[in-house]
This record gives sequence, C-alpha cells and structure tokens, in this order.
Amino acid sequence: MAATVDIESVKRRLIEEREGILEERRRLVEDTSRSMEEAVDEDGNDSHMADSASETLDREIELSLEDNADHLIAAIDAALGRIEAGTYGQCERCSQPIAEERLEALPWATKCIECKRLEERG
Repeated sequence: MAATVDIESVKRRLIEEREGILEERRRLVEDTSRSMEEAVDEDGNDSHMADSASETLDREIELSLEDNADHLIAAIDAALGRIEAGTYGQCERCSQPIAEERLEALPWATKCIECKRLEERG
C-alpha cells in the first residue's frame, strides 16, 4: 500500500464521489423518462421524423451516460473493497504501490501508471 495515502480521507472521498454519481444517474433516468414521454404528441402519435431522430440520439446519449455512471460506481465499490481488504494503492498487475499522485487524480485506479500504459498499448 502507498505509505503516504490517508486511507480514511480516500474512503470519504470515494463515498462522496459515489453519492454524487448516484444522484446524477437518478437525474439522468428522470430526464430519459421525461424525454420519452415528451417524444409522443398530445394525440398519441410520434413526432416528425427529424424530431424522432433527435429524440433517439438524445436518449442514446443519456443511456450511455447512465452506463458510464454504472461502471464508475462499480469501480468505486471495488476501490472501497480494496480498502477493506488492505490492498488499496497496490497495483493489481505488478503488486507495486500506485503513485500517490495517480491515486489523488483517480482514487479508484487499479494499476500503476506503467502497467496501465502497457495495458493500453495492447
């Protein structure tokens, strides 16, 4: 584990981040539901084709944002699990400490910067 990382501070930050993401995800779900209701005219017919295409694109973007929020929540939950297990701040690939700067920028990081670069290169 990175020796200078304040685990309690990281834990609080992760929990606050998780709560913020959950709130934003809730708003996205509400917006998606509302936009689908508004996509149908008062007489029950779908809107003009161009409007429908625009609504479809908007819904796809909102659903993509919801999916991204779900992935981020899972990453935060995994980081909280590593804190509980005592492995937080340790690279899952090489077992070396993850740099404090990296954990500050990305508290749910699972790999040190070198291992992450290797992973991205394929």
